[in-house]
Amino acid sequence: MSTWIRENTLNWIQLMAVKVLKTGSVPKHVAFIMDGNRRYANKNGVKKVEGHTKGVSKFCFRFDKLAETLQWCLELGIPEVTVYAFSIENFKRSEEEVNGLMELARQKFQNLLDEREKLMEHGVCIRAIGNLSLIPKDVQKLIAEAMIITKNNNRAFLNVAFSYTSRDEITNAVKDVVGGVVRGNIMTEDINEELISECLYTNHSPEPDLVIRTSGEVRFSDFLLWQTTCSCIYFTEVLWPEFTVWDLLAAVFYYQRCYTDLEAVKYTRRSAFLNNNNSNNRVNNFVTELQRDRESMLEKMSLGLAQT
Repeated sequence: MSTWIRENTLNWIQLMAVKVLKTGSVPKHVAFIMDGNRRYANKNGVKKVEGHTKGVSKFCFRFDKLAETLQWCLELGIPEVTVYAFSIENFKRSEEEVNGLMELARQKFQNLLDEREKLMEHGVCIRAIGNLSLIPKDVQKLIAEAMIITKNNNRAFLNVAFSYTSRDEITNAVKDVVGGVVRGNIMTEDINEELISECLYTNHSPEPDLVIRTSGEVRFSDFLLWQTTCSCIYFTEVLWPEFTVWDLLAAVFYYQRCYTDLEAVKYTRRSAFLNNNNSNNRVNNFVTELQRDRESMLEKMSLGLAQT
């Protein structure tokens, strides 16, 4: 059985490189657009779904590489990772391919539940971000169970963007805000960037410090568009299934070179927020109630009761 928790496999040279990089600023949150799966599959003469088992693309994940990369991130002292596992746009692909990818998701999330003791021991919190109402109920149930079981873990965080696009995320956040105004829970003057951020799927996470996209593509593919205004963006030619620890170290080194400029941009943004923040008890109550509703829906999903 594939495992989500790996032992350290770095050699002494790689460990030395990690140690050197850790003397500088290390990102606390790294997001991956894991692309190149199709080209990897074609290059190696395997079926698309088989390729997905070995590699993360923009619509599913190469599980072995994901688990390996998570371990490298922990070695570097990166506590939070977000991966783009399945885009809503990929429902437009062939029925055979979508069904195959959903079956992979069933297998991998079941594997996660089977090794819950390891997840608890290592303090790993699993979160799925996306419109889960669009996926099959049995996959919903597995994902919801994983989220509920690990929700109090706080040593490492893995956010799996599944059935996700940024446009869908922002649209649903706006719907939540509009609903709050209609019900009288908040006022129009309460609406600002911070309130929208609190209504996003990613409201529990800090914004990514570093975004890595593999395969040579230079675009975001509708991934975390709201959250990456102050992020360092790193594009690499390597295909995701061939991504190595050296590629990760190169990305972190690039982040360190950009660190001073990034911090200046973040400082300006924080100052603007403090000057315009209009948070009040009304807003706080609305956000708290919204999170309760989402937790309730997650509980229903874990029991197979959620409506699709």
